[in-house]
Amino acid sequence: MAKVLSVSEITNYIKGVLTNDLLLGDVWVKGEISNFKLHYTGHMYFTLKDDRALLKCVMFKGHNSRLKFEPKDGLSVLTRGNISVFEKNGEYQLYATDMQPEGMGSLHLAFQQMKEKLEKEGLFDISKKKEIPYLPDTICAVTSATGSVIRDIVNVLTRRFPNLHLRVYPVAVQGESAASQIAEALMTINRLKLGDVIILARGGGSLEDLWPFNEETVARAIYASEIPVISAIGHETDFTIADFAADKRAPTPSAAAELAVPERYKLSDDIRSHRTRMKRALRLNLDKRKQELKTAAASMVFKKPFGRVDEERLKLDNVTNRLLREIQVIRVKNIDRFNSALNKLQLVNPLRVLSRGYSVINSEKDGRLLSSVKSLTPGDIIRITMKDGKAGCTVNEVTEDEQNGKSETGV
Repeated sequence: MAKVLSVSEITNYIKGVLTNDLLLGDVWVKGEISNFKLHYTGHMYFTLKDDRALLKCVMFKGHNSRLKFEPKDGLSVLTRGNISVFEKNGEYQLYATDMQPEGMGSLHLAFQQMKEKLEKEGLFDISKKKEIPYLPDTICAVTSATGSVIRDIVNVLTRRFPNLHLRVYPVAVQGESAASQIAEALMTINRLKLGDVIILARGGGSLEDLWPFNEETVARAIYASEIPVISAIGHETDFTIADFAADKRAPTPSAAAELAVPERYKLSDDIRSHRTRMKRALRLNLDKRKQELKTAAASMVFKKPFGRVDEERLKLDNVTNRLLREIQVIRVKNIDRFNSALNKLQLVNPLRVLSRGYSVINSEKDGRLLSSVKSLTPGDIIRITMKDGKAGCTVNEVTEDEQNGKSETGV
């Protein structure tokens, strides 16, 4: 009878076979990432696939922390590792130790990913860029303390503005600690307000050599800097994340020094030129004012200062006389209108009628005007108004004139 093995024994045997296989002990596998998951422990779990098969993979934190790019679903990669069995699940998988993007270096991919990420966050926004001061008092250079870069910066600044104050903040510009040193330098310069402008510089090199200037910590430190930053990383054709985040990019460290400060002799020439132009403009303006003063002094206003007053006084007299005449004409017209109205009023004045022997009779009771005997009865008390007074009377008899439609009243 064949030997009977437990599940653990058979799984352990298969694991040993796979582990001791020379090909599977260190193999590169090409495939597309799917089902990617970054565990809270820092381990990466994913699947590599092609059009015919799947391979489960795990990449522990100690290995994936060295990756320069961010793995994600759909990315074609070359993954190095060894094939073994995860005994608990009875599944074989690739234990990855390294990974590279297929067709593109990991650094190039990491650069593109970081650039897209920070650009979406607005770290490269042109409207947020700060102006470089025209004539700074102090320039801070963040670079290596040795080498040609700092010498070039010093030479250019000395030639352009000899008495300018330069502070050098030495940092590592290559290696694993370079990014943290650069970020710390930028924050310290801002916290202590050590300068008016910062030059972040490094000489040329490979993409690996320039990589600290592509780190996210450096880009965020540049963006957060209240002091304007000029980047001068590598050669003219080299571009880093720091260049996009900086307020100004210079193709070389020497060019950065030229951007940071104007040439002193040119400033002196400009000042002399402006002084000459100001003197000329002042002289022309003074001559113009003198001529205006001469013209004003020769005018009639200054020769006969009261001539205009006398002329205006005559005009005032003429206006006054004309006004008085107009007032007199209006007065006469109004008097004539008043007399005419008075005559018309006199014609209808009841007192004139009374003066000719007529009288007005009113009822004593309610003051009604009585014009007919029909409104009277014997015993009524009436009041008679004549031209020189009034009389109260009592009606004794009332007689109506039937023939002529007239009535007679006895009082």
